[in-house]
Amino acid sequence: MSASTSSAKIQDPNEVPVIISLDGVSMRFDNGTTALDHVHLELREGEFVSLLGASGCGKSTALRLIAGLEEPTAGTVKWQVPEPREKGHLLGYVFQEPTLMPWASVFSNVWLPLRLKGVSKVDAEDDVREALELVGLKDHADSKPNELSGGMKMRVSIARALVTRPHVLLLDEPFAALDEITRAKLNDDLLGLWERFGWTIVFVTHSVFEAVYLSSRVVVMAASPGRVATDLPVELPYPRSEKLRLSPDYTHRCGLISDALRTAMSGNQP
Repeated sequence: MSASTSSAKIQDPNEVPVIISLDGVSMRFDNGTTALDHVHLELREGEFVSLLGASGCGKSTALRLIAGLEEPTAGTVKWQVPEPREKGHLLGYVFQEPTLMPWASVFSNVWLPLRLKGVSKVDAEDDVREALELVGLKDHADSKPNELSGGMKMRVSIARALVTRPHVLLLDEPFAALDEITRAKLNDDLLGLWERFGWTIVFVTHSVFEAVYLSSRVVVMAASPGRVATDLPVELPYPRSEKLRLSPDYTHRCGLISDALRTAMSGNQP
């Protein structure tokens, strides 16, 4: 997996091409629930964007629409990828639960998306082992999921998404069930990979602190129906570290976004 220019060095997002846009997107389910209502959202090459909001605001629905797992009731989701990466796939998706095959080894779980593409185990060997090394599991290829901690299982899930060499990585609250120490470590590991490979990342979370720490932009969503309440840049430098969490700038930015989230949850637009 060859590294690309770090998205952390982008100075003017307006000079970066939009690669995904949601234009007037609405999603109404058969039971009458309107999960999203007339959402407009642009995602630019190399951004780390968090979708932040309370349960029921349509964050996961938006992610599934971006991935093409659902079709919107109204509006359009457009992909405009300028230069697809050689040998790579467009999209990697990490779900909230690791969703691993319990009977299969770590290697086989990571190999799965390539196997579904018709890639043999022999041909996939180097890519699978490289993906495991990237997430710190190179010595666990033969382990079974029941032999792993919760954090290690999530690393396997991330490796499975990375093995396809995606252009865009979608993550749906991947660390929500983990303890704070493990969660902080995986936050740092994810940032390190993003800075190295320059993916576009869309990350769903309930946590203001996680969203601010990770993101270049935070999209705050309101519920009933789900919609974009406000879209705020996170003007904090990369690379980020534990020292940032103790800084006044980080605290200030968390306060601003917390205020925006409270306003969204109250049903008022900021």
